[in-house]
Amino acid sequence: MSSKPFNLSNPDRTVQVGVVLLGGLTELLDVAPIDLFHSLTPKFLQPFPDAFIAPHLKQQAVDLEFHWVTETGKIPVISNVSSGTTIVPTDAFATCPVLDIVLVGAHNTGYNPTEAELTFIRKVYDECSAFLTVCGGIEVPLRAGILEGKTATGPRFMLDIYRQQAPGTNWVEKRWVSDGKLWTSGALLNGTDMVTAFLRQVWGGNSLTEEDSLVEFLARIGAVPVRDVNYKDVDWKL
Repeated sequence: MSSKPFNLSNPDRTVQVGVVLLGGLTELLDVAPIDLFHSLTPKFLQPFPDAFIAPHLKQQAVDLEFHWVTETGKIPVISNVSSGTTIVPTDAFATCPVLDIVLVGAHNTGYNPTEAELTFIRKVYDECSAFLTVCGGIEVPLRAGILEGKTATGPRFMLDIYRQQAPGTNWVEKRWVSDGKLWTSGALLNGTDMVTAFLRQVWGGNSLTEEDSLVEFLARIGAVPVRDVNYKDVDWKL
């Protein structure tokens, strides 16, 4: 008998969340939206007094375990993240558990992912419940051959190039877009828009009022901006 399918919205175990870092350099803002996931955890919420975060909101906490994954699991010679920041990996490709949620940021221009990195990306995409890319992180699944027949987005100034590289993908000019478990975003700070939309869909509680939703409460106190997904609030065109 097959096991019961995993329900990300109502998990019966700890959710495994992984940030996959390639051998190149990743900008810190690309992976920063991972903190929006962390804000949902009991570890983050429980220390707050009930007068600040009500018990009924704390009860919506989600058990998440975070993994920072590189090919070897070792600190590289150069930092994985821009601005001189070094993130200590927690897992190698060979030891990483099955990931439920995967976040990938851009690698620096000129870096070519190794075949081992592309193979791992294909593996985690097949296994996960949600695969999210920020900014030029879209190039990772593109190079891995995952985007064929999918709807996706990326940095606005790169979209015409992506259309030439991958004509089998429906490229749209949006801050973020979802196609099944694939979530892609525009440049840098659009990752915050995308992850907030993701959290609202998965754990926002469609039957809850705004006052009763932990996701909405955190978005409000965190001053997460509400921006048009089609860039209609931006008076700028390439």
